[in-house]
Amino acid sequence: MKTTTRSPRTLPLRRSLVSLLTAGVLGLGSLSAVAATEMPPLPEVKGDVVQGNGKDYSLKFNIGLTQSSAQYRGLEYFKKIVEKRSDGHIQVQMFHSAQLGDDLQSVSALQAGTLEMTSPSTSPMVNMFPQFAVFDLPFLFPKPEVADKVLDGEIGQRMLKEASTKGLVAIGWSENGYRQLTNSKRPVSKPADLEGLKIRTMQNPIHLDIWRTLGANPTPMSFAELFTALEQHVVDGQENPWITIKSSKFNEVQQYATETNHVYTPFITLVSERFWNRLPADYQQLLRDAAKQMGDYERHVSRSMNDQIKQELADEGMQITELTPAQVKVFQDKLEPVYADWRDKIGGDLIDSIRQAASSAQ
Repeated sequence: MKTTTRSPRTLPLRRSLVSLLTAGVLGLGSLSAVAATEMPPLPEVKGDVVQGNGKDYSLKFNIGLTQSSAQYRGLEYFKKIVEKRSDGHIQVQMFHSAQLGDDLQSVSALQAGTLEMTSPSTSPMVNMFPQFAVFDLPFLFPKPEVADKVLDGEIGQRMLKEASTKGLVAIGWSENGYRQLTNSKRPVSKPADLEGLKIRTMQNPIHLDIWRTLGANPTPMSFAELFTALEQHVVDGQENPWITIKSSKFNEVQQYATETNHVYTPFITLVSERFWNRLPADYQQLLRDAAKQMGDYERHVSRSMNDQIKQELADEGMQITELTPAQVKVFQDKLEPVYADWRDKIGGDLIDSIRQAASSAQ
């Protein structure tokens, strides 16, 4: 077990103090926060101009994360590719921070034809596509490169095809990332350390099952309520990717973190079927190509930011525990019953094929 830390702050900043800052100071602080984590440059666009049918098209692409996210950076690259290779005949309007609705609202808008594209996490879409629940299983992907192999290979392509129904066309994958654990009580390096801790989770039955099985007390809660709940000790901890922990300032009310990498969540790139059917075949292929390039670049940005942000959190006083392979194995063994409980509901063949592909990729 490796612990990364710096001198912890004696008292967490309180939200009430933040409200006293002027708008100008907030603006400068926001710019500093973005500048602290450097984004890789946008790659050059390669490929010839795609000849369409002479018509112009405009598409709105809405995402849930902010402008400082890897997802938005990937969207900037998508826009650059599509507009340049269509010679301006396709214009991409970018919307961030759920400006046009959250993940599920955006998917509904695609079905209705009032929005052209979005890229939600798979977790909120489990009710629509039950097979997506496989991505909520714990420790399914031991390394991000393993997730890449599965999602970019036959399994991932088959799942895109299966999701291209119900008014949607699924054209690619990108990365939300690994979820990490934070808490205000103690360092966590083994399941026994979780005993009795109140951990906020999404309203997701597999996530609840995971933390219950590990001995914690999972507490579903709206993300919007989470900072206050952590600050007031309504819950002891939470789990999210490093970038969310940093951008939401959870380190101000959470002294301890463990790099668990317990769940890897992808984003799926979706197009409204109504819009898709209006496009000539060459432009449809352009969107597929751009989605693939966006996904590859966004993963690179996500992983680059992940390492930077983890170090920033340590520099700011968060005590980060990095688990050894042997310690991870203890968590994995403890969570095997979750796989047994969900095998029939998700599909044993799908689980087995992913685990086999993951094993061969290591």
